[in-house]
Amino acid sequence: MLLSLHKIYKLFFMHINVRIFNNKIGEGESIFIIAEAGVCHDGDVEKAKKLIDIAKDAGVDAVKFQTWITEELCLKDTKKASYQEEQTGVNESQFDMIKKLELSYSDFIELKKYCDDKKIMFLSTPDEEKSAKFLVNDLEVPTIKIGSGELNNLSYIKFLASFGKPLVVSTGMGDIKEIQEAKKIIYDQGNKDVVFLHCTTDYPTRYEDVNLNAMLTMKNELNTLFGYSDHTIGLPVTLVAVALGAQLIEKHYTYDRLAYGPDHKASLSPDQLKEMVQEIRKMEKLSLDEREKYVKKLIGVKFWDLITGSFEKKPCEREVKIKPVVQKSVVLRGPLSAGSVLKEEDLVMKRADARGITADKYMDVVGKKLKQDLDKDQLVSFDILE
Repeated sequence: MLLSLHKIYKLFFMHINVRIFNNKIGEGESIFIIAEAGVCHDGDVEKAKKLIDIAKDAGVDAVKFQTWITEELCLKDTKKASYQEEQTGVNESQFDMIKKLELSYSDFIELKKYCDDKKIMFLSTPDEEKSAKFLVNDLEVPTIKIGSGELNNLSYIKFLASFGKPLVVSTGMGDIKEIQEAKKIIYDQGNKDVVFLHCTTDYPTRYEDVNLNAMLTMKNELNTLFGYSDHTIGLPVTLVAVALGAQLIEKHYTYDRLAYGPDHKASLSPDQLKEMVQEIRKMEKLSLDEREKYVKKLIGVKFWDLITGSFEKKPCEREVKIKPVVQKSVVLRGPLSAGSVLKEEDLVMKRADARGITADKYMDVVGKKLKQDLDKDQLVSFDILE
């Protein structure tokens, strides 16, 4: 059934492609590989440079970081997600944890130059508006990556789509309806250069929670380019994604899998990253039938079936618990007095561990009147609106 789906849609997808600098992404093109450095630099710019060296040596197409100002991203008392607690302990807030991992804009200017000198593409996910403007206007990134935690943050997706840059959108914790809503917002901005990535937001992701067949459901339902962002341990799941036709692969990697931090354990070692690239480049020369046979022989049919799962795109059980913590809520951009009528520009979305009104309902707040004075960064809730 999987192969027949590929054959049915092959001709349709032949004409769809997205260009990122000189790289084309699409059917019949070389698979675009993003080495996700993420926060595995531990807040140290020299470690970040080391990660760039590792990515360059592995032969990936791009190295990607994450850019944010902690005060713009997260309320100070926001709790950690469960996987963050498991990897780093519970004796600090999410705010304190990510503040330690934050790199400055001057650091990123230095890292972009370092990438240019090494002749490897620099990318970074903007986690809030100021950093998005910095990456697009100052560093001139060729594409914008939207993380899974923003999937319900439709105002932010609209903002990012309006730059007119190609978008790569992760869909962890999302169902097909939420992804279709995000696609509509993007297309309504006149931006149709988008790649949607299947993803499970858990670090590391258990193999039984991968559900890679959902990637093909996304391909079918969205009629866009598609790929996979992998948070599992090792290489098997990435290879299955390639066998199923993924056009873009994003994979976390680190300088040391035993290092302290939220993402190291779910990341590839330098040698594993190089091996992954070699395997992908070898597999992309094969037909989909040949890829499937190759991977099944490598990992076994039983493991293949565990990884591919069902065709339903929905959050797994662990994602249901993680989702409220990493997605954002509506807060005030600045202080307002009682009686003020809320406008869209009065609101900003920040992580607040499931408190207040979720980001997808922000338009339900616009036009409502405050019953009481509120300060900057205070959560908005329906009981204080009239």
